[in-house]
Amino acid sequence: MIREATPSTKAGWRKEQDTMRFVNGLAALVLIAVSASAAAAGGDLPSYTAPKAAQTDAPAASKLTARDVTSRLFQAAPGSAPDLHELNLTRLDLAELDFKKANLAGSDLYGTDLSRAKLMGASLVGARLDRATITSADFSGADLTDARILRPTIFTTLEVDTSEAPKFTGAKLLRIRSDGWLDRADFSGADLTGAVFGGGASREETLFSPASLVSANFTKAILKEAKFPGASLKYARFIDADLSGANLIGANLTQANFSGADLTGTDFTGANLDEADLRGARGIDQAIGLARAENIGRAHFTTAAP
Repeated sequence: MIREATPSTKAGWRKEQDTMRFVNGLAALVLIAVSASAAAAGGDLPSYTAPKAAQTDAPAASKLTARDVTSRLFQAAPGSAPDLHELNLTRLDLAELDFKKANLAGSDLYGTDLSRAKLMGASLVGARLDRATITSADFSGADLTDARILRPTIFTTLEVDTSEAPKFTGAKLLRIRSDGWLDRADFSGADLTGAVFGGGASREETLFSPASLVSANFTKAILKEAKFPGASLKYARFIDADLSGANLIGANLTQANFSGADLTGTDFTGANLDEADLRGARGIDQAIGLARAENIGRAHFTTAAP
């Protein structure tokens, strides 16, 4: 005999069915989550769903210690350039090392101590030397094309000591980007075509103070299309330098010496020319913005001021 289900029995059945549907749905969600996690780990999902990998400055294989660098320098065959290109050399103590004209092209030397280092003739093409300590470092004849030297540390005290200023004599500094305190640095005979000193030296979204190049030596340097916006160039020497097309807008050129320099197309708009020496300079008639320069009446010209 079949017994007819009572209302209370039907209610119990419905409750059990609802419970089963809930359990099955929950299990399905768990399976989906597990599958998604596995897929993300395997790279099957967009990168924003996968866990972020730990960021490193450079591959582990290119991470050297100061001892590693010293070993490579000493083990290099006589007459051959030690190979240190495209390496992570950040924050190392490499002070006083003789780099023996090493190939450091593309290497990252952020925050590295290069005090009194001998980098003459070295290749630093595209290298990054931001916040590096370059006290008394010698870059004479080195190739720093497309390199960056942002906010370097030079002087050991608040006093400017000429002996602590770095040397870039005869170096290639094409399109170099730099700012910070570079007072009394020696750039004589260097090629700084397209160099940028000061604001705009980097595309990074950060604040840049105008470069300080007080008493810097640019004698016979090539400064075509170089940019020094708002830079402090008091007492700087540009004797016989090529400044054609250079940007000196807003620069402080108090008592700067431009004797024999090529000023064809040089932009002096807003620059301070107080006691600046432009006697014997070439291309003055083609210079830009002299009429809008400050203290033009106090500058020294071979003929009357433009």
